[in-house]
Amino acid sequence: MSNHHHPANKSTEAQAGYRKSETGEDVTRQNVQAMRQLEDAAMARRTGADRVASAIARFCGSMTFVWIHVALFTAWIGYNALPGFKPFDPYPFTFLTLVVSLEAIFLSTFILISQNYDMRISERRNQLDLQINLLAEQENTKALQMLERIAKKVGAHVNDDPQVRALEEATRPEALVEQIEEAYRTETQAKSRADPP
Repeated sequence: MSNHHHPANKSTEAQAGYRKSETGEDVTRQNVQAMRQLEDAAMARRTGADRVASAIARFCGSMTFVWIHVALFTAWIGYNALPGFKPFDPYPFTFLTLVVSLEAIFLSTFILISQNYDMRISERRNQLDLQINLLAEQENTKALQMLERIAKKVGAHVNDDPQVRALEEATRPEALVEQIEEAYRTETQAKSRADPP
């Protein structure tokens, strides 16, 4: 007998294991592991430029970076300003200004690259959140409809509850967007009327 498992069977087994949590701590642990796997997958897809930019941006945001610059600037200015040394960049330290300006240009570029990558990851997470929320809403709507059918079978009538009727209706995302936009427009118009010209 062959011991090889079909990929679909493995997927089914993984899903079954995911739903076998017995405690709240098990659920949160599995959720954290799932998020960690998503993070690892995103990190593995990074390009070489993204990795370099991320490493440089991370180093620039550390106190080590600050103290290195403090030491370098102190030594540079001290050597070129104190008597007894032959200055190679006398006051107003034109060459130091050039070096710092070039460094600022490159550092800001690396930081922007790193931020762009983080923004792409955030957009993917937002899309994932939206898909999960929409799926949860669809599941809840279907569950309410099934519960209503069960209630009718056992003689528990809920036809007179308008809130149940409203919740049973499928949520239309485009309608929610329109409501949000309308709320913002109303708020903006109210502010414009309240503020004096």
